[in-house]
Amino acid sequence: MADRTIAWGILGPGGIARAFAGQLPQSETGRLVAVASRDQARAASFAAEFGAQRSYGDYAALLADDEIDAVYVSTLHPWHFEWSLRAIQAGKHVLCEKPLTLNQAWSMALVEAARRADVFLMEAYMYRCHPQTKWIAELVRDGAIGAVRHVEASFSFHSKFRSEGRLYDPELGGGGILDVGGYPVSMARLIAGAASGAAFADPVSLLTSGRIGDTGVDEWATASLGFANGITASVSCGIRLARENTLRVLGSDGYLVVAEPWLPSATEPTTIELHRVGADLARIEVPAQGLYAAEADAVAAHLAERQAPEMSWADTLGNMAALDRWRTELGLVYPHERKTNVHTGFGPARHTETMRYGKVHGIDKPISRLVMGVDNQPNLVHASVMFDDFAERGGNTFDTAYMYGAGRLEALLGQWLTDRGVRDEVVVIGKGAHTPHNNPESIGRQLTESLDRLRTDHVDIYFLHRDNPGIPVGEFVDALDELRRAGLIGVYGGSNWTPARFAEANAYAERAGRQPFAALSDQFSLAEAYDLPWANCQHVSDPGSREWLTDRQVALFPWSSQARGFFAGRADPADRSDAELVRCFYSDANFERLRRVRELATGFGVPPTAIALAYVLQQPFPTFPLIGPRTLDETRSSLVALDVELTPEQVAWLDLRDQIA
Repeated sequence: MADRTIAWGILGPGGIARAFAGQLPQSETGRLVAVASRDQARAASFAAEFGAQRSYGDYAALLADDEIDAVYVSTLHPWHFEWSLRAIQAGKHVLCEKPLTLNQAWSMALVEAARRADVFLMEAYMYRCHPQTKWIAELVRDGAIGAVRHVEASFSFHSKFRSEGRLYDPELGGGGILDVGGYPVSMARLIAGAASGAAFADPVSLLTSGRIGDTGVDEWATASLGFANGITASVSCGIRLARENTLRVLGSDGYLVVAEPWLPSATEPTTIELHRVGADLARIEVPAQGLYAAEADAVAAHLAERQAPEMSWADTLGNMAALDRWRTELGLVYPHERKTNVHTGFGPARHTETMRYGKVHGIDKPISRLVMGVDNQPNLVHASVMFDDFAERGGNTFDTAYMYGAGRLEALLGQWLTDRGVRDEVVVIGKGAHTPHNNPESIGRQLTESLDRLRTDHVDIYFLHRDNPGIPVGEFVDALDELRRAGLIGVYGGSNWTPARFAEANAYAERAGRQPFAALSDQFSLAEAYDLPWANCQHVSDPGSREWLTDRQVALFPWSSQARGFFAGRADPADRSDAELVRCFYSDANFERLRRVRELATGFGVPPTAIALAYVLQQPFPTFPLIGPRTLDETRSSLVALDVELTPEQVAWLDLRDQIA
């Protein structure tokens, strides 16, 4: 694209599209070719006004136009996802107005779609492309005001109340947070990152207040953000709140003031005020530039990388996560987020070349070697995105439990199974009888409730979530086998049971003519555990347990198979801030394993976590590691492990068997 202009199409000829189309001729790279509206007459009028060659009364028709290289999506918020996705699937590069979608989950799905289609995608925070913003970040990085302490940023306006208007209609994604709140949040994240030499930083804490109006949208809201480097930020937004929309960055040696951080003039220079302790006021003049022209040129400059540093994919996803938290704290959920049968853009299993499968005796379906943990999905949109992506990659096994989210997580999985109609293809793992209800009498009652939540008549594998050594194993086996004979359970086993109790249960089953335990689910990882986060848990990462599993070929469904992030960069001998990680996994032996993992990872060209997970997958006994990804990136990085083939010598080397010998 460097040697020619980019042919643009516009979807949705609203007010912000007018600004983009009006400035596009001022860019060095862009020309407007076509515009589409659901109203042909409106599209034709817009095209005539801004010199577009063609107009369409249908969005799909514009996407079918072969001359168009890139599409500017400026529809109303709830349709950003659908039409950005369709543009991506049509092979078009996409610049989508903010917010990229209504929430982080749908934004993850769009980013993944762009990655797979190999097209450019950027969220259109136009102020990020203006030289003024780049000056602000550079001043912070260079220490112009010393160490940054605090950021104050606001973007609000007073609009006339119209209950049927876009800003006040929850069906249209109304309210201040999504309309303008993303600006101050993204600026605070930019500055917090620049202060540490990074592109951005995500807040580690977020406290909010605000008002949800009569129509059900946020009319004004504030948030206090805290970052890991100690920087704090106060941000505010509103659609019924008139105030100065300024930016202040406060540091140890002075402060910056920016009068027009979001909408600097396209024709007049802008000014950054630099107030330094003991020095005269300095005014830094930034040359004028059109926001939208700069945005179009940023797209052109980074088409080859498929994302732009002005607003990278990771930056967008971090910003959306913060906005999600802001809305959650206020209790704001949009009607589109409450619907079932969520559209994610992923389809039936297509990318199955990476997934591997195994068997567990008594289960007639193949079991994906990686198992999706159903224990951290906040809502159905997020669950649908994560589950659809996993299924499309060939994953067919899901692990949940009666106690997760007080039953909410089982209900999310059940809704997804119903929406997708895939219950017969999926292996569902359920768990029950957790402390203080780890007794035979609780199993049937909890299982019945779980099946109701899961909307199914059976689970394929059922684990006792905890053991109770005070109860004879035979009583547990009898209760489980009765439920199996009733068709409510396929096979069963123990989670957090010791090998000795597991063997005792199977000895009883053989004597009594019951089905034996088919699988075990304990903690297992390359990093040997010295303690575990929760009470009454068991690990089998010690040499004796590994030998027992190998001799009996017991199927293991290990949890915390990557040692709670020990191999993901969280562990450092000098960093003892995570007391739980220190207590469970810090030792000289484990840090030597970490060193060896990193050495192998460099050789294989994969992340260290892939080596650690490959170690678990390539044990001499069957393993089906449970993974708990919160993002699609985490799912993708886990699947890398399936393509890592370690030799027996490398597995032994990671085990430190050379040192033991």
